[in-house]
Amino acid sequence: MACNHTIHKHAHHFGWDNAIEPVLSVTPGQTIEVETIDSSGGQLGPASTMDDLMSLSFDKVNPVTGPIYIEGAEPGDAVAVTFRKFAPSGWGWTANIPGFGLLTDQFPDPALHIWKYDASRLTPALYGPGGAVPLKPFVGTIGLALAEAGNHSVVPPRRVGGNLDIRDTSVGTTLYLPVEVDGGLLSLGDTHAAQGDGEICGTAIESPMDVAIKVELIKDAQFAFPRFETDGPVTRHFDTKGYQATTGIGEDLMQAARDAVTGMIDWLTKETGMGATEAYMLCSVCGDLRISEIVDMPNWTVSFYFPKVVLN
Repeated sequence: MACNHTIHKHAHHFGWDNAIEPVLSVTPGQTIEVETIDSSGGQLGPASTMDDLMSLSFDKVNPVTGPIYIEGAEPGDAVAVTFRKFAPSGWGWTANIPGFGLLTDQFPDPALHIWKYDASRLTPALYGPGGAVPLKPFVGTIGLALAEAGNHSVVPPRRVGGNLDIRDTSVGTTLYLPVEVDGGLLSLGDTHAAQGDGEICGTAIESPMDVAIKVELIKDAQFAFPRFETDGPVTRHFDTKGYQATTGIGEDLMQAARDAVTGMIDWLTKETGMGATEAYMLCSVCGDLRISEIVDMPNWTVSFYFPKVVLN
């Protein structure tokens, strides 16, 4: 797909900082091809081992390519980013990183899985311990600069975007980001080949790829937080054979989420024979956490959906 501009992955940075000089200036309506680095910052690759994971430097994780100055963007406006095409690399990684994820107390030991997949056909990626995961490339981290001076971590999401990890920021989706500084200063990275809603172990199929986007501007939008719209169904890659679902119920939504996921991990280990850590990582790349009920006090219901197509 022909684009007006291209940004190579060497033009990346760590953290949101409105003092970073933009690498490109665009007018609304233009298209850009953005080359990204995986969320490890290139520290992991197709031949990586557990030794590489254990030596991972967190100062180099989640690099984002940019920033891009959008002409005419002012505080109170919104930058609209439409995802037009993804060119995946054909490899990725998923890891259980100690101290990171929903069930850190249950899974204290590191684990790493390297994925290989067909970058052109995007057929389901085989999972060594069992199963095959349908792929849906998307951008995990995308955002604008904050008005507050200084360098701000990429890890937590913010009102201007950031590490949103919304699986549906894929082809055809338009994401709207609130502007806090002149030009917006758009950056993106942390591309994924697949992820379940919740990204429960803290990683998806982390996979570098090129992303083609179209950037537009909505004046005086006054959005409080990011919002997005899709151009069609969002789960059809998982829906074809239905789901197994477990629930967690209680007064604490986080604990209910933990209970729902734990129930699914228990089911997977008994059904497939894979280890609990492998099941945990598999759930992170294809299972969906959903709040099923949040009105029947004092207890709330959280469900975890695992697509049967992964195991069939």
